[in-house]
Amino acid sequence: MDDQHSDILAREGRTKPDGDQRRDAGDLVEPRETQTRPRRRSRLRVVLWLVLLAVLIAAAAIYLPRLAHERAPSGGGRAISAGPTPVGVATAKTGEMPVTLSGLGTVTPLAMVTVQTQISGYLMSVGFEEGQHVKKGDFLAQIDPRPYQVALEQAQAQVAKDQAALKDAELDLKRYNTLVAQNSIATQTRDTQIATVGQDRAQIMLDQAQIDTQRLNLTYTHIVSPVTGRVGLRQVDPGNYVTPTSPASGIVVVTQLQPISAIFTLPEDNLPQVLKQYHAGATMQTTAYDRTGATKLAVGKLDTIDNQIDPTTGTVKLRALFDNPDESLFPNQFVNIKLLVNTLQNIVLIPNSAIQRGAPGTFVYLVKPNHTVGVQKVKLGPADAQNIAIRSGLKAGDQVVDDGADRLKDGAKITVAPPPGSAGQAAAAQTAGTPYSGHRRHQRGGASPTSQ
Repeated sequence: MDDQHSDILAREGRTKPDGDQRRDAGDLVEPRETQTRPRRRSRLRVVLWLVLLAVLIAAAAIYLPRLAHERAPSGGGRAISAGPTPVGVATAKTGEMPVTLSGLGTVTPLAMVTVQTQISGYLMSVGFEEGQHVKKGDFLAQIDPRPYQVALEQAQAQVAKDQAALKDAELDLKRYNTLVAQNSIATQTRDTQIATVGQDRAQIMLDQAQIDTQRLNLTYTHIVSPVTGRVGLRQVDPGNYVTPTSPASGIVVVTQLQPISAIFTLPEDNLPQVLKQYHAGATMQTTAYDRTGATKLAVGKLDTIDNQIDPTTGTVKLRALFDNPDESLFPNQFVNIKLLVNTLQNIVLIPNSAIQRGAPGTFVYLVKPNHTVGVQKVKLGPADAQNIAIRSGLKAGDQVVDDGADRLKDGAKITVAPPPGSAGQAAAAQTAGTPYSGHRRHQRGGASPTSQ
């Protein structure tokens, strides 16, 4: 029994230490792996930071000397960023400024006539060529006159017959008057004859009207131009039977081209200044431009103003007249109309490019004697393609910045750039080492200070 018990204890002892050893080994392995991973990550981060720091140091060593060289002042002078700003200037001057209003219009002929026959008949011939210029009364077409000539002869025969009957009735009335005076016939018989004579006279008048009608029809068979103008395309050929209602387009259309008008519209807000000049009897010039507004077509004058404002658009219609000698204006052509309402005399003018807009409103940079600029508020007037009128804020001779104003502020120091072609321009170009191309101010047509 003791031996068996010893064996059991021995086996338990061998088994238990093995299990404990495995557990102890497990406990020892896990902490070692957990501690190794953070150490590896820390080393990797250190390496990355060192590499990044080396890159930054290399970049600084390359670019900092170059940047310092670019910013260094040349020739012992002050830095470019601290120097005055080069600008272009223009001098305010007095002159004329036209006050114009623009509107959209359509060329409308003063007369456009559809030549239509007034009687029925065969179209025997036409006396025009398509596109021909005709005068009022020129022959255009001939309708067959023979049926109307026969009708005229019939009316003439009828009037001759009725005139004979009237003469016979008047002779009878004369005899009846004699017999009544002798108390040989009743008075009623004479009165009846008086009525008969009156009826015969009325019939002759009716016959004469028929003669006039047939003569008028004969006149209608010979169709002439009702206006002076240009004929269009022929709408019916000779040999066709035409009536007053067929064809609906008529035989031809004659359009008056000289003179010709254009009907255009203006906003109702512009009507008072137009009416002021219109009622004063002033002749207001109108200029017609093409659809793009770039090509001038004709110059005319304002003819009349409509008697009402269109409430749906808030505009009023006006008619302008043009002599149109070269026929540059064509019926139903779309045009841009500029109406010269007035011309301002002796008003201050500056280039459009000098006007600035911002918090102060509309202003300019006024050049001062100490080579600085100041913000000067101005009140604007009408303008054209190059200049704008100044109603208040400037006087003739003031210099304003018209190029480079986007780099300025109130009180900034400036230097005036030399005009193109001058000795100062050549010197500036040699100093800069690059050819001088001029300022936008000169490209826009602004005047240089020396030209004023």
